[in-house]
Amino acid sequence: MDISSSLVGARLKEHVTEVTWRDTMNYAASVGDNNPHYFDDESEHGIIAPPMFSVALTWPVSERIWEYIETPDFPKEIMATQLHYTEHLMFYRPVRPGDRIKIKGKIAAILPHKVGTQVVIRFDAIDKEGSSVFTEHIGAMMRGVNCSDNGRGADTLPKVPRPQVDGPIIWESAIPIDSLEPFIYDGCTNIFFPIHTSVKFAHAVGLPGRILQGTATLAYAFRELVNKEARGNPFEVKSIFCRFTGMVIPGTTIRVQLIGKESHGGSTDLFFNVLNSEAERAISGGYARLEKSSK
Repeated sequence: MDISSSLVGARLKEHVTEVTWRDTMNYAASVGDNNPHYFDDESEHGIIAPPMFSVALTWPVSERIWEYIETPDFPKEIMATQLHYTEHLMFYRPVRPGDRIKIKGKIAAILPHKVGTQVVIRFDAIDKEGSSVFTEHIGAMMRGVNCSDNGRGADTLPKVPRPQVDGPIIWESAIPIDSLEPFIYDGCTNIFFPIHTSVKFAHAVGLPGRILQGTATLAYAFRELVNKEARGNPFEVKSIFCRFTGMVIPGTTIRVQLIGKESHGGSTDLFFNVLNSEAERAISGGYARLEKSSK
């Protein structure tokens, strides 16, 4: 199967969704994040959604992307080959219960890769006033799919810094992943794909069994970064990025490791990995940017 990078720039149909407090609280609960910013609805300022909740807002489009791509030339048959490979989120303001969010999307990049082709979709979340809420670049690896040219769009993707110096692990958090966690995350987020909840389906596609959702693994890492580096203040996180490079098997323990920290005035760059129970990197090249907030 082939795909051409001439499809870069193709638009997606818009998707509109209403955010409820039940949605946002359930997302936080699904990864055991009891931060009062997400739950204390008697607070003077109300509650906000966990920033990682953004992936649940765009999932209805990602799940049925072939129904949203407006160009008839997109080879829909390649969708069966995809794996979630990269995730990048930029946050402009928190999502709040009561928000009416419009999701606009386009194909941002199509790039050749040694194992296939990377396709990156850009989603822009806009509120009812027309202001930006967040931007997501979600990368899928199309295994065994050939990019029929040299690729296009790499120069438009967000630039992610790398640590200037390799050093010792700054801190590590061990997090047990309950065997039921994929079902809890599935039910609380409506992010559904059967490799996470069906042993039969997972075996049919060559996996050893159910695996934890990649965005759940990232949400656990996000929780630890906020608690340990932002003093529990999610308003300080302005962006987060990672590559999904390994499997997390439910019933095992993951380790979130901060491997670098660089301060620049009022901002801080954090570099992290997440290891699975086999000491393999389930998340590689993790990066988050913090900025001081008065909230």
